[in-house]
Amino acid sequence: MPASQPENSSTAPQSGTAAAIRPNASGVVITGLGVVSPLGNSPSELIERLRAGESGIRPFTQVPTSAFSVSNGAEAVSFTGHINDYGPLEKALQRTIRKGSKVMCREIEMGVAAAQLALHHAGFSPEVFDRDRTGVVYGCDYIMSCPEEYSAGIAACTTDGEFDFTKWGELGLPKVNPLWLLKYLPNMPASHIAIYNDLRGPNNSITLREASGGAAIAEAVSTIMRGHADALVVGATGSRIHTLRTLHASMQEKLAADCADPATMSRPFNTDRDGGVLGEGAGALICESREHAEARGATIFGEVIGYGTSATGPAAGDRPLKVAIANAIRAAIRSAKTAGHGETPVGHIHAHGLGDVDLDRDEAEAINEIFGDVASQPPVTTAKGHIGNLGAGGGMVEIISSVQCLGGDLFPIRNLDQLASECSINAAQGNSVSAGDSFISVNVTPQGQSSAVWIRKA
Repeated sequence: MPASQPENSSTAPQSGTAAAIRPNASGVVITGLGVVSPLGNSPSELIERLRAGESGIRPFTQVPTSAFSVSNGAEAVSFTGHINDYGPLEKALQRTIRKGSKVMCREIEMGVAAAQLALHHAGFSPEVFDRDRTGVVYGCDYIMSCPEEYSAGIAACTTDGEFDFTKWGELGLPKVNPLWLLKYLPNMPASHIAIYNDLRGPNNSITLREASGGAAIAEAVSTIMRGHADALVVGATGSRIHTLRTLHASMQEKLAADCADPATMSRPFNTDRDGGVLGEGAGALICESREHAEARGATIFGEVIGYGTSATGPAAGDRPLKVAIANAIRAAIRSAKTAGHGETPVGHIHAHGLGDVDLDRDEAEAINEIFGDVASQPPVTTAKGHIGNLGAGGGMVEIISSVQCLGGDLFPIRNLDQLASECSINAAQGNSVSAGDSFISVNVTPQGQSSAVWIRKA
């Protein structure tokens, strides 16, 4: 059996969900990339720094650290929110986005910026895109509002350190910005992108935490393949670095302990891994039908040939996350087979690779279940050793990094000094590992929602 072929793809249980891609359709291709990440705000910079082994994990600057169990994370330090971060824009659009920034929190700003960068990269213009058939599908975390939004109102109702709730309606609430909620709604990234660019086609928002990016691609491909759109802006944005979100993560998740060198904190699949690292970022793709892209002479960076999603819970047994990951990969393989792409060699796997002791083990076992032992597997990498967990934005940033690798060398897993015995994977551990011409990317949430996409070089 070829090393790049999934071992059990033909006989695997029909678990997970995958919408069949019509075999006679022209396919869905990727024509634009945009990214905001802890390693820069362009796809080329991101992949160069990944291949160079650089880390985006450093001391926090956005949140106070005295109340948290960790003091370091992967902030997108190059993203300031300045209009220049959105790429080349016409003056009118610059003014519109600057005005709109008053009702955009940082996560939404990053998502909009990644989308604008992708649109520019794809050569978007109303002359070649029908706005009625161009839309947005965007992934997002649930966004938590900042405590500062209520500080003036709380102060107005507080006397000698005691808060009087009976005064809130009369004294407190009037001091809260009446538009505060618009800054934090998870459907707002898609809404802003559509409004700023007058995109009148299908518009949808996906909130599946870390699985959002892959699920957004799945929705976009399905929408284009059934003829409801010619092109879609497809992306995801997220942050784990936020006063309340960081506190929640510190209390609810297994986070890597602080190290003297923060760059060594995220150690996916390593024998001494001890948890995930908090980060932030966003990524966006322009997805088009192949017919539409070729008709306008677009540069094609990849083609989505398969996708799948899965959700599991306690009923799945002691290892629900392993089941979720395996089912999502199977579903992606199955949809590719339906479209006639099942014999495409898998060049590499972009694993979730959180650095969590149990999840890394479960993911490794899922990969073994689908692709066989190490000798049969494609090489496996993950960007989280470099950039941590970016929440909903992570999967999309990881997919963009793998698209950039197609046809060239793969970046190795950072901080993988000794592969854990329970993580039997064909780990990329050098700078001369071929990325191949296709990859499968997988992400999973702690609640058991998983998504996988299979993308090949055009």
